Amino acid sequence: MLKTSNSQLESLPIHLKQYIKDQDYSSYTAIDQAVWRYVMRINVNHLTKVAHESYLSGLQKAGLEIDNIAHMYGMNRILQEIGWAAVAVDGFIPPSAFMEFQAYNVLVIAADIRQLNHIEYTPAPDIIHEAAGHAPIIADPEYAEYLRLFGEIGSKAISSAKDFELYEAIRHLSIIKEYPFTPPENIEAAEKKIEAIQANMGEPSEMALIRRLHWWTVEYGLIGDVENPKIYGAGLLSSIGESVTCLKPEVKKLPYTIDAVDYEFDITKVQPQLFVTPDFSHLTKVLLEFSETMAMKRGGAYGINLAIESGNISTCVLDSGLQISGVFDKVIMDNEQNPVWITTKGSTALAENNIQLPEGDKILYRDGFCVLLQHPDDFNDALNELKLLPGDEYELVFKSGIKLNGKLETFIEGSKGQILGVKFSDVKIVVPNDDTYIYLEFILTIGNKVISVYSGAADKNAFNEKIRIPAEGTYKVNYDSKSKRLQELYQDVRTIRTISSDIDKLESIFQKIQKDYPDDWLLSLEIYEILKLFKPDDELTHQVLHHLEVIKMSHHPYEKLITDGLDLIHSDDVIKIPKG
Repeated sequence: MLKTSNSQLESLPIHLKQYIKDQDYSSYTAIDQAVWRYVMRINVNHLTKVAHESYLSGLQKAGLEIDNIAHMYGMNRILQEIGWAAVAVDGFIPPSAFMEFQAYNVLVIAADIRQLNHIEYTPAPDIIHEAAGHAPIIADPEYAEYLRLFGEIGSKAISSAKDFELYEAIRHLSIIKEYPFTPPENIEAAEKKIEAIQANMGEPSEMALIRRLHWWTVEYGLIGDVENPKIYGAGLLSSIGESVTCLKPEVKKLPYTIDAVDYEFDITKVQPQLFVTPDFSHLTKVLLEFSETMAMKRGGAYGINLAIESGNISTCVLDSGLQISGVFDKVIMDNEQNPVWITTKGSTALAENNIQLPEGDKILYRDGFCVLLQHPDDFNDALNELKLLPGDEYELVFKSGIKLNGKLETFIEGSKGQILGVKFSDVKIVVPNDDTYIYLEFILTIGNKVISVYSGAADKNAFNEKIRIPAEGTYKVNYDSKSKRLQELYQDVRTIRTISSDIDKLESIFQKIQKDYPDDWLLSLEIYEILKLFKPDDELTHQVLHHLEVIKMSHHPYEKLITDGLDLIHSDDVIKIPKG
C-alpha cells in the first residue's frame, strides 16, 4: 500500500505505479542512521561552499534532515509545495521508466542505504544519492523544469534490443557490489559480462545517447565558469569523496555542449572529465537540440526502422494525428525511401492526443495492424467532400502502386469529428513485389506521412503496457549476532545524543568497542563528538581520540573519513539545514 500525502502521485500511469514499493523505515538500523548522518554532516558543510547556491535551501525545501534518514511521507508532504513528489523503488529501474517518472515531476528514490564500507561512494542507487543528491537542486524552478522536460523527452527515446540486457547486467553488478558477502570472483565475473555486452552493443541507441546527457548533467554536472565551477549533479552531491576530487585540476572540465553524447560513462569508476554548463537554461537548449535528432521529431523511415530494431512497444504518429501503438515489425518503402506499408505484430492500439479511440482498443487488434500511406488523390478528395458511402465497394490504387479492394463499412472519427480511419470489409490488398493480403476487416488509416515515432504507447493507461520488472531484487542482509550487538551499541549512542543525558554510559560502550569491534571507526567518532561537547577535558574523551588516531594509522582507507569527521567536530562553524 502506497502511503503519501502528495496528490502529484495520483497522476502516475498504472504501469509506473508497479515499480513503487513501500519504504520500510523500520528496517533501517542504527548503523544506517549513522551512515546517513555522517555523510550529511560532511556534505552539508563542504557543499555549501562548492555546490550551486540552491543546495542548502533545497535540502530544507525537500524535507531533508541531517540526523534522520529521509522519510518518503515527510518528503512528499513538503515536496508538493514545489510541485514534485518522491517514491521508493527497489534499486535501479529501467532508464525509460526512471525518465518517465521525471516527466510526471516524481523523484525515484532507491530506499536502501549504502553499507558502512561504501560510505564514500556506492555504484548502487541508494537513498543518500537519490534524496540528498537529486532532491535539493529541484528547488530551483529552472532546473526543475529541465528535469521534467528531460523526463518527457527521454522517456520517448527508443532503446535497442541490447539496452535492457546491459541494464540488467549493470543492475546485477550494483546489487552484488553493495552486498557485503559477495565473493570477489562473482564481482569480477559480473564486470567481465558488462564489458562483453558493451563490446557488442553496435551503434548506440537513442536511449543510450540521451542517458549520456543525463549522466553528464543530472548525475555529474557542474555549473558556472569552467575555471571555477559549482556542483549540481546528484552523483557528486552524494559522494563525500568525489565532491572534493571533482573540482581538482586533474579532472578535466569541458564546456557542456551536445558533443557530450560522444562520451561514454562507467558507473563503477571516478569520472575522468566533467562538463560545465554556464547556467540551467543552457541545459534545456542542449536537450532540445538533441531532441531534433530523435525519431520523435524525424519520423519517417528513420523512426520506423528504429522502432522495428528495438522490438519494443512504440508509437507511430501520422500527419492526420492518428497514433498507432504496438510492436512494429515490417516496413516497405517507395523509391524515395518513404514508408508506404507498415505492420505491427501482436496487440496494437489506436489513439489521438494520447487518448485511446473508442474503436482503438488493443483487444480489437490483438493479432497486429497494417498501415497504408500515400493515399490516392481521388480518395482524399472524396473523403474531404464526404462522397464516400458505407456499403459501397471501392478499388483504391495508391501512389506507391499498392491496390486495395473492399467494401466500406464505417468511419473512425477523431475528437473534433475528423475522419482518422475508414473500416473496410472483405479486403484484398496487392503489394507490388511483395504479396497479396486478405482481410475480413481492415482499417485504412488516414494519413500520408509518419511525422513522429517514439518509445511506449500513446495512451499508457488504456494500453496498460506490461512492464519489464527486473528479475533480480536487491539483497537483504541477514545480520549475525555480533553485527546485531554492534547495531544495539550504535542505537544506545544515538539515544544518548538525542536526549543529551546518560553521558556516563559512553564509557562502557567504548570499552565494548575496543574489545569486540576495534576496527569500527564511526561509532567511536560519534562517542567522541558527544564527549567533546559535554566533557571536553575528560580522560575518556582523550582515550577515544587516541583510539581514532590509532585506527587512522593502521587502516589507511579510514584515514580521510576519520580526519574529516574530527575536523567537523573541532570546527566552530558547523552549517545546519535551515528550518522551514
